[in-house]
Amino acid sequence: MGKGIRRVVTGHDETGKAIVVSDDIATNILSRPNRPGVTLTNFWQTFENPVPFDGPDETLDGPLVLKPPKNGTVFRFVEFEPEDPEVLKTLDGRAAFAEMGAADRIKDNQRHPFMHRTDSLDYAVVVKGKIVMMMDEEEDDLVLEAGDVLIQRGNNHAWSNQFDETCIIAFVLMDGKGDIDRW
Repeated sequence: MGKGIRRVVTGHDETGKAIVVSDDIATNILSRPNRPGVTLTNFWQTFENPVPFDGPDETLDGPLVLKPPKNGTVFRFVEFEPEDPEVLKTLDGRAAFAEMGAADRIKDNQRHPFMHRTDSLDYAVVVKGKIVMMMDEEEDDLVLEAGDVLIQRGNNHAWSNQFDETCIIAFVLMDGKGDIDRW
């Protein structure tokens, strides 16, 4: 991402008064050569539900991984630069997802190298640009544009920016349950 994203975290002082505990540029960022043109920025994660209001002031002290914590959530932006189809042909999706602890989520022999099945329920809002969400069958592919909202429930999919401008999507991923590997 060109410009860093400001992240403000609130909390309470010892008397219960609302305060700002941090106000800085988000630093939990993953950008890698195995998935060129894609940058993930995590803002917050939770580890239980319901979420305690008096939890830690910082929850992102470990590496950035794809899925949310067990019984938890993660809030992130993902920036997708326009794809180059010739470069895509040379990329290894399993290696790219291994860098996020999710090599097992890649589906082999698919029409896009980053086709994967999440084991989370995801809320997504396209903040900027547009993108194709590729599904199992081409006729089911969707073009999502700025302002569109998606609720994704453990689906096999790939994100493909086939357009001329950067796409940014805000995601909230929630730990899911069920046998998604049966399909």
